[in-house]
Amino acid sequence: MDKNGHIKKNAVIQALEKSLGVVTTACKQVGLGRSTFYEWLEKDPEFAKKVTDLQNVVLDFAESQLHKQISDGNTSATIFYLKTKGKKRGYIERIETENTNKNLDLSNLTDEELEERLKQAKRVTNG
Repeated sequence: MDKNGHIKKNAVIQALEKSLGVVTTACKQVGLGRSTFYEWLEKDPEFAKKVTDLQNVVLDFAESQLHKQISDGNTSATIFYLKTKGKKRGYIERIETENTNKNLDLSNLTDEELEERLKQAKRVTNG
């Protein structure tokens, strides 16, 4: 790698840090095409590691902001945290349904019976 390419990679890493990991912003700031950035990311393990490390720092920052909002009593932030981090404790959204119409249980029907049900449904749908 030439010295100029190395300098450009360092510049884009610094720009990524300032933009909190926003690739488009960082690339524009240093005059680099996004395709070049992604080519470097794919072909240069050292560059890819720096980018990954930076993404983790940005994620840590975002989490710290979320914790601050929770501390400030932000209900939405608290709910978001519980839905994402509290799943093992039951803080998940799920839809529970119960089949009360026994006519909809198709699991024990033969192929011929399923075919007939399908024809009936098509007739009802098409009028």
